[in-house]
Amino acid sequence: MALFRTYKHKTPKITFIFIAVCAIVLLLEFTIPFFFDQFAFVPALAYKEPWRFVSSIFLHADFEHIFFNMFALFIFGMYLESVIGSKRFILIFFLAGIAGNLAYMMLSPGGTIPAVGASGAIYGVMGMLAIMRPTLIVYVGTIPMPMIVAAAVWTIMSVLGMFTPGNIAHEAHLAGLIIGGLYGWMMRKKKDIYFR
Repeated sequence: MALFRTYKHKTPKITFIFIAVCAIVLLLEFTIPFFFDQFAFVPALAYKEPWRFVSSIFLHADFEHIFFNMFALFIFGMYLESVIGSKRFILIFFLAGIAGNLAYMMLSPGGTIPAVGASGAIYGVMGMLAIMRPTLIVYVGTIPMPMIVAAAVWTIMSVLGMFTPGNIAHEAHLAGLIIGGLYGWMMRKKKDIYFR
């Protein structure tokens, strides 16, 4: 997990709203029968039930899963939203989250194993932040490094993870990073936001 050394605190709204929605959805998962089954992303059902591309972003497997995702969203989301504004932040969050589900579906066409979580969206936030603030110092574990280097490390881990058996959709993480990086690059070309 990564922590920023310093950043300007502006209390962005959307980051907190997304965290609150994820927390509420987790409670619904535990209290309403079949809630998880109706909203998790299942490749075999994707075309028939397209809402799963979005709804699954807000679902999580358990408390540990949501804790680490929301912690990362809080740290990276607050910073990025304060830089690019709420509208762009909403856009990258959903674009990256949906792209993560598409990547999972492409590698598991017709699959029936459900995928849930905001990881793809959060990786999109991190990917965009790596382009917007490449020299920002973050801590990966206890090691400080520039944001762009951290993004490279996460990219390598995601690629390697795709070839390692497990229950993590690393392809969703990678897709989110790519979408976030591309969006950040497009904004750099526009030169309508200050970069450093």
